[in-house]
Amino acid sequence: MNNLSEIFKVLGNEKRLDMLRWLKDPMDHFEKSTAHLSKNISEKGGVCVGDIQEKAQMSPSTVSHYLKMMQQAGLLESERHGQWTYYRRNEEKIEEIVSLIKKDL
Repeated sequence: MNNLSEIFKVLGNEKRLDMLRWLKDPMDHFEKSTAHLSKNISEKGGVCVGDIQEKAQMSPSTVSHYLKMMQQAGLLESERHGQWTYYRRNEEKIEEIVSLIKKDL
């Protein structure tokens, strides 16, 4: 389990919270069919980093940095297909964090 203070640091940014919200229901937040990882490629799904960047209206380097931070905190998983990287929420880890917060705070 990552340190809670590190996780809170990652979650302490509104744009990163937005990204987590968008990835919770990607079909509601990303209109382009190419934004989603085809289910025949991966049962887990995911959203292309370029589409996250476009929706966030931020520089690619900033979005990549934010996604990396969230992945290092365990909040996101990624899957690479060719030159594209797709991100999805790590629901198991998020549930662990919620349980830990309920228990410890």
